[in-house]
Amino acid sequence: MKNLDPVWNIFCAYLFLIFFILLAGGISAQTPCEEDVCVVEFNADWNEANGVDYLNKLTDCGVKKISIDEGTWQKEYGIVVVPTIIVFNGKEVKRFQADLSFKMAATREDIQEVVDEIIMSDF
Repeated sequence: MKNLDPVWNIFCAYLFLIFFILLAGGISAQTPCEEDVCVVEFNADWNEANGVDYLNKLTDCGVKKISIDEGTWQKEYGIVVVPTIIVFNGKEVKRFQADLSFKMAATREDIQEVVDEIIMSDF
């Protein structure tokens, strides 16, 4: 059997690497919601008292609350402080994180502004 030129071996290795990078990028781009524009609050059970109560008042978006105590949510979305609110539009658009006291500084208006910008950018 004839040996392939080393250039072809390197070329094939690069193609293989690019394929897996694209595959991994497609998997991580998934959002935890079914809606196009979605706002997700990631929190922990021990910090439930500092969760936000205004998410259901947001308009033109889906809303979901996820506890990082179950599953791989924390690792999957890089949650380092709770609560963390992420606005998705097929991919992460904006992230709001709690301050040192584990309380969310972002207001409903801050988050609604991001949602509205996404909606308006579609026109």
